[in-house]
Amino acid sequence: MVPSRDEALALVDEYTESPSLRRHMLAVEAAMRAYAQKYGEDADLWGVTGLLHDFDYERWPNDAQTPDQEHPTTGVTILRKKNVDEDILHAIMAHADYTGVKASSLMARALRAVDDLTGFLVACALVRPTKLQGMKAKSVRKKMKDKAFAAAVSREEMRQNCEELGEDMSEHTTFVIAAMQGIAGELGLSGDETT
Repeated sequence: MVPSRDEALALVDEYTESPSLRRHMLAVEAAMRAYAQKYGEDADLWGVTGLLHDFDYERWPNDAQTPDQEHPTTGVTILRKKNVDEDILHAIMAHADYTGVKASSLMARALRAVDDLTGFLVACALVRPTKLQGMKAKSVRKKMKDKAFAAAVSREEMRQNCEELGEDMSEHTTFVIAAMQGIAGELGLSGDETT
C-alpha cells in the first residue's frame, strides 16, 4: 500500500512536533518528487517516501545509531503494520548508513542524495537575506568549503551519495535548490517573511 500524501502528512503530524523537522521532510519530499519526474518514476510514491523518511526521528532519534532499534527501524515497523509498500520501507531503511541496508533502488539512492543536502541548503538559506530566492550552487559550494558552517553535515557523505545517484554535484545542488524554491513559502524560506 502506498499512503496518500494526506495519510503521510497525518503520520508526520502525529509523530513530529518540531516545525523544523516537519519542514525538512517537506523539503525532502519536494526534491524526491522532482527527481521522480526527471527519471520518469512515480512522483507520488517518491514524494511520500521523502515525506515519511524521518517521521519517527523526533520520538526515537537513535543517537547510538543502532542498526535495529529506534530511527528509522521503529518508523519502518509502524509503517509495515500499516502494510506500506516494501519499496518505501527499503528506501527509508537505506537512508541511514548505520542500518546496513544497501540503497539498491534508484528511489533509495535519490533519498540518500537529497536528505543531507536539503538540510545543508536550509542552513545556507537561513543566513541569506533572500533565503532560497536567488540561491545558486556556487554560493552553496563556498559554504561547503567552510568546515565550521553546518559542521555536523558530512560533505564527503553528500558527495558520495550524489555520486551513487549518478549526478554531478553542482547540477544536483541546482536541481534540489529549484525543487525547494517551489515550496519556499511552506519552508519559511521565501525571503519575504517578516522576522
